[in-house]
Amino acid sequence: MAKPNLKLVLSPSRDIPFDKLILSQSNVRRIKSGVSIGALAEDIVRRTLLQSLNVRPVLDGEGQETGMFEVPAGGRRYRALELLVTQKRLARNAPIPCVVRVTVNDGDPTAEEDSLAENTHREQLHPLDQFRAMKALVDQGSDIDAVAAHFMTTPAVVRQRLRLASVSPKLHEIYAEDGMTLEQLMAFSVCENRARQEQVWDLLQHSWNKSGGYIRQKLTEDTVRASDRRVQFVGLDAYLAAGGAVMRDLFEADNGGWLQDIPLLDQLVVEKLGAEGERIGAEGWKWVAVATDFAYGETDGLREIEGAQAEISAAEQERIDALKAEADAIEAQYENATDIPDEVEARIEAIDDELARILERPVVYDPAEMARAGAFVSLDHDGALYIERGFVRPEDELPSDAADRIEGGETSAVMSYGPQQPDGPAQGATVTIGADAGEDDDEVVRPLPDRLIGELTAYRTLALRDAFAASPSIAFMAVLHAMALSIFYYASRESCLGISINRATFPHQEPGMKDSPSAKSIGARHKLWEDRLPESDKDLWDALALFDSEDQAALFAHCAAYGVNALWEPTSRYDGRVSAHAVERRLEHSHILARTVGLDMVSAGWKPTVDNYLGRVTKPRILEAVTEAKGEQTAGLIDHLKKGDMAREAARLLDDSGWLPEPLRTPVIERPADPEARPVADAESESDLLPAFLDAGEEPPAGEGDIPPEYAVAAE
Repeated sequence: MAKPNLKLVLSPSRDIPFDKLILSQSNVRRIKSGVSIGALAEDIVRRTLLQSLNVRPVLDGEGQETGMFEVPAGGRRYRALELLVTQKRLARNAPIPCVVRVTVNDGDPTAEEDSLAENTHREQLHPLDQFRAMKALVDQGSDIDAVAAHFMTTPAVVRQRLRLASVSPKLHEIYAEDGMTLEQLMAFSVCENRARQEQVWDLLQHSWNKSGGYIRQKLTEDTVRASDRRVQFVGLDAYLAAGGAVMRDLFEADNGGWLQDIPLLDQLVVEKLGAEGERIGAEGWKWVAVATDFAYGETDGLREIEGAQAEISAAEQERIDALKAEADAIEAQYENATDIPDEVEARIEAIDDELARILERPVVYDPAEMARAGAFVSLDHDGALYIERGFVRPEDELPSDAADRIEGGETSAVMSYGPQQPDGPAQGATVTIGADAGEDDDEVVRPLPDRLIGELTAYRTLALRDAFAASPSIAFMAVLHAMALSIFYYASRESCLGISINRATFPHQEPGMKDSPSAKSIGARHKLWEDRLPESDKDLWDALALFDSEDQAALFAHCAAYGVNALWEPTSRYDGRVSAHAVERRLEHSHILARTVGLDMVSAGWKPTVDNYLGRVTKPRILEAVTEAKGEQTAGLIDHLKKGDMAREAARLLDDSGWLPEPLRTPVIERPADPEARPVADAESESDLLPAFLDAGEEPPAGEGDIPPEYAVAAE
């Protein structure tokens, strides 16, 4: 028999005085969570009670109502009302909206069931609805602080929610349908360009990396970090004042955000650097070169003049003495103190700073030298101004003393040959320039004829070559001397040996090459040798003679390294450039040298990026690179992308792959195994690579006086 179709009867609602309500012990909520009681009370004051209390009548022993009602569901609202009564902001007998639960049958739900149902069947507001609700309030004219008060949260949280509400509606719908995570949505909020947001989301569908960090990377790749040295130099405030825009991440630390107007930033850098260049030029330099960054080797071939630290003036010395006396007095006063007041510590730091500024003396240069020298003004890695003063270009060098005297009409002895005679002047001792030859008298000592001098010095040169070849250790030091003159003193003509280092310049180089690991290593090594070598090239020979064989070999290698030229360059048979055959032979020899020294371009710091390779080749080249490094399947994930996105995605895929383009590879030559041969790379130490007579100070056996091939240097 079917049950009758009974209609649902809801529990009645009524207003009950607060002093007739008591909190039921059947309430299942025991642990505090969510909004505090105080915050809930303030919200009730503002909006009144939005939800009625669920109550049951309290019965006596005979089952009769007592007039009191217990609250099994809505305990937090009850406590908030109780707090308002205690604060006398609500009358004790104020009517409270209640839903009265009446039990009719034994099978009706218990008070515990009501409490559990109210706390578990409640659906939390979807975050997207919350974002949109906050945005609606702001759009209606509410300020951030008011919205924060409405939702009982902080203004910072409201700003975050508003940023999330500004993300593309298309992405909102995907998020609402659980197609993306909240972390991903938060990452998209970095960029306000909705079209770019959607473009990156489409890109993610073909990428295994869908993390928030990767999304931020893609959305900010055409911007400049606020930590960039250019931003540090001009200042973020100056950029904003000029109308620049900044992207900020409200959910993670962004170190100041990302600057979007790169041309504006570069313009500000140029203007400020230019002003600094004018200031430096006002010191009296002939020229000032200004750039954000100079190419590696920019100062090669320029002579650096020496300056002296400025003297400390009497007033500065008086100030130094006063500061030191004050510091000593403070130290004596607090010598045994365990707690030094903050203001005293601040004064000590101020004294140290002022002393450092006074004692850090500026370098003073000779005005006459400054008038033909210049300075380079650029930026350091941290955005500080980087100034290198005192470089003389070859065309600004003064003429020789002899040329000066010729131009001034003076006469002097500039060359003398021949032994001294006991009873007269040196035989052929004087070459007189610009003087009247006088009478044709056989008693007059005249200069030697040019031809005769040439014949005599030719004979001497031949004899010197023979003696030179018979002494390999001296020959090695002479070559080293000539090389060091060329590298450290730019004075290769001071040596009678026709050898110098022809330093190859780099007409094409990627930005920042001077900060590469190789450039820094060479620079540090050069500075160490520069500090060990004498200031004057006249003292170089004696200094080299005091070096042991290990030091000589190390300096030899350092100098010879500047002559390494593994550059490819355009060739032509018509315009005087090097021939294609010569370039090919040069590169083949560079491969031999690279294999011998174990060159590793990955360890040298090179890896493919958009700027140095991937953004400058065709799409097939990009795919070829990814295929070689990661396989065809990985390359297939990006083959549908546009050129820019493909290059950026390839850079990420190749980041730690060790892949190198062909010009950076060293060809491997398979040679038959020779069990008796000992590879150079297996030598026990670098000294094993030296000739025995250099390593142990021994003279070579007869017939072995030639310098080994690895030390041969081509004549200039």
